[in-house]
Amino acid sequence: MNKRAYFDKTQQEYELKNLRKKVKEYETGEKYVKMKKESLKTFCAQEREINRLKKELGKAHAENVSMRKCWSEVFDDMESEHKKELEKMQTEIRNHEKKNIEMARQRDAALDKVRDTKKELYKVKCELYEANQKIEALNIRINKNYKNSSKPSSQEPNHPKIPNGREKSGKNPGGQSGHKHHPRKKPEKITKEIHIAPTEEMRNNPDLRRTKNTKEKYLIKCYLTVEVLKYVADEYRNIKTGSRVYAPFSDNLKDEINYDGTVKACAYLLKDKCNVSIGNVQQFLREISHNEINLSTGMISNLTKEFSEKTEKERDDIYLELYNSPTLHADFTFGRVNGKQGTVMICANEDGAVLYQSKDKKGDEGVKGSPLEHYEGTTITDHESALIKRGTRHQDCTIHIRRELVASEEIEKNLTWNSRMKKWIDEATKYRDNVVAGIEPESQEKDEEYLRQYYEILKKAKEEYEYEPPSDYYRKGYNLYKRMEENPEDYILFIRDKSVCPNNNLAERYARKYKRKNIQVMCFRSKAGVENFCNGLSVIETIKNKKENLFEAVTERFNGKQGSEQ
Repeated sequence: MNKRAYFDKTQQEYELKNLRKKVKEYETGEKYVKMKKESLKTFCAQEREINRLKKELGKAHAENVSMRKCWSEVFDDMESEHKKELEKMQTEIRNHEKKNIEMARQRDAALDKVRDTKKELYKVKCELYEANQKIEALNIRINKNYKNSSKPSSQEPNHPKIPNGREKSGKNPGGQSGHKHHPRKKPEKITKEIHIAPTEEMRNNPDLRRTKNTKEKYLIKCYLTVEVLKYVADEYRNIKTGSRVYAPFSDNLKDEINYDGTVKACAYLLKDKCNVSIGNVQQFLREISHNEINLSTGMISNLTKEFSEKTEKERDDIYLELYNSPTLHADFTFGRVNGKQGTVMICANEDGAVLYQSKDKKGDEGVKGSPLEHYEGTTITDHESALIKRGTRHQDCTIHIRRELVASEEIEKNLTWNSRMKKWIDEATKYRDNVVAGIEPESQEKDEEYLRQYYEILKKAKEEYEYEPPSDYYRKGYNLYKRMEENPEDYILFIRDKSVCPNNNLAERYARKYKRKNIQVMCFRSKAGVENFCNGLSVIETIKNKKENLFEAVTERFNGKQGSEQ
């Protein structure tokens, strides 16, 4: 017998012995006793675990009951406090209502007292005539507004809506039935065309048939692209002297980091055209370019001076154009410069040329050095004494005359010439505008009729003022009548010559450009600062009026009209 067989036999004998032992345990019942003990032991352990869990469950249930009771008490307390607060507020409301009733009673009593006082004043009106005249003069000053004086409407934040002069048609706003649709201008360059597939419902609908027509809509996006050009020049060293040289850079590469005219134009227009503060311009350009454009506040501030220096010759051309124009609008406006009042003179013509000039003060001193100083054409002004003396002919602004007539209507209610003259101005200016626009033909008979009515109204004013002389405390209406009588051609020139504008709104609109900037900065720090701003604003407004692309035009000026080197 080999070792393998001996080993297998021994192994089988051991297994047989173990099996006999197990059989014997089952036959004697010892195995069953042992298994019963083990199961009993397991059952007791599980019973103990169940009892423990029951105790924990009972404890949690008791805690929930306790917690619910606490929350109920809290809610009851909050409800009672809320009721107390509500009762307190209702009490305060009742008290306020009582106070309001009492105040209304006191107000009614005060109104009754004022009414009685007025009755007493009316009784002694004859005795207090002089005092009433003085009070009326003070009321005239207080009641000045944008309708009856040169006071701008912006200084009256609560003024009523200014009508646009159009008569109400009674139709609904927007396009009327049968009116041709005016769509927005379609973009010329299409970057990408995206076809929208039909829906599943459209494809499966047997009643739908594909036509040759399409429906188009556009989505326009805007991106800022920053292009950074790096110029590299090889360096050479002189072996004898040791000096180092390199190829010369162009004039627009003076510093280590330089900015092209496009960046300067963007910052300059934001600051001086859009009236954005220097800090906001710096932050906006930095954020929109992802920190690629990081201009210093000093550089942004100096752009006004730089643009002024680069456009000096252009302003000389604007000066000559204004001087040679047949009609010239002129006006003064004011702002704060170095803590004091500063003056700016504005000259403009209807061809789009505008010139802003900073002056120390208005009057004859302010006219010096302006296109109006030796002007020989037709001037249109607001009856400024230093301005009406210039030019060979003059047209007084009908808008300002109309305001004085409105004030005269409100104060001199016993007169009729003022309302008739106001109506005449409205009709005459409308007639002139219609002739210029080609709506109605020019008529010699109408011209003569308007002139006849003008002199007739002045004759009526003379009669009324002779019958009842003007008050010592308000003479503006009378002074206006005297001016219109002494120099009638200054007020009817727009009827005789249709090329003359009847109002000075052109210069007034340009004055607002400076006013808005002055409000934003509140006060220019120096006279040089306001001069540079006026110089730049003159070029900007002239560029706009000539229908040029403002950003590209300003970029060319900053680049010396040569553009950036590539």
